[in-house]
Amino acid sequence: MSDKLTEKTVQLDTPVMRGKTQITEIVLRKPQSGALRGTRLQAIMDMDVGAMMTVIPRISTPTLTAQEMAELDPADLTALSVEVVTFLLKKSVLAGLPTA
Repeated sequence: MSDKLTEKTVQLDTPVMRGKTQITEIVLRKPQSGALRGTRLQAIMDMDVGAMMTVIPRISTPTLTAQEMAELDPADLTALSVEVVTFLLKKSVLAGLPTA
């Protein structure tokens, strides 16, 4: 089992098609600083679509292409973005958040 502070699995409401394969879940790993290059931390914290479309492919398994990112259901993009933002929060902040 992976450390929930360093890896999150997001179930997609609308699967992504890659050829004949359906991608139904995306595993995100906590980004290192290098994965955030070319973006602004504030844009990521604001869940800016452009920033998320840059960062998510760098930290996702399977790695999503630009086309797949552009075709994501907005609800799935939001779910992935929430997890990215959560990775950037300090452990002390996370401890105070309600859990689902």
